[in-house]
Amino acid sequence: QVQLVESGGGSVQPGGSLRLSCAASGSIENITGMGWHRQAPGKQREFVAQITTDGSTSYENSVKGRFIISRDSRKSTVYLQMNSLKPEDTAVYACFAMVNTPSTDYWGQGTQVTVSS
Repeated sequence: QVQLVESGGGSVQPGGSLRLSCAASGSIENITGMGWHRQAPGKQREFVAQITTDGSTSYENSVKGRFIISRDSRKSTVYLQMNSLKPEDTAVYACFAMVNTPSTDYWGQGTQVTVSS
């Protein structure tokens, strides 16, 4: 089992920055990748970014160049540095972890990010 705890959400003005953290615990040795989805009110859940065990990163096009996903040296915590935030970035951001044994995805409870004037 893997447990994920997010932190770092909050309210910022447009153009501001936030850094989200996601700490994994449990069977972290089986994690093949971690990342973030988000869900805004009235919208579908949307992939934001992920980083895999080989260090490969991927981003949703709208956040590319503004958001950076990274991990610590132990690969148990991932971060999402969000810069140049826009109102449309407002959403609940949920961390996910991909596990290969068994093939399962785990999710955190989410953290609210609000971008408004």
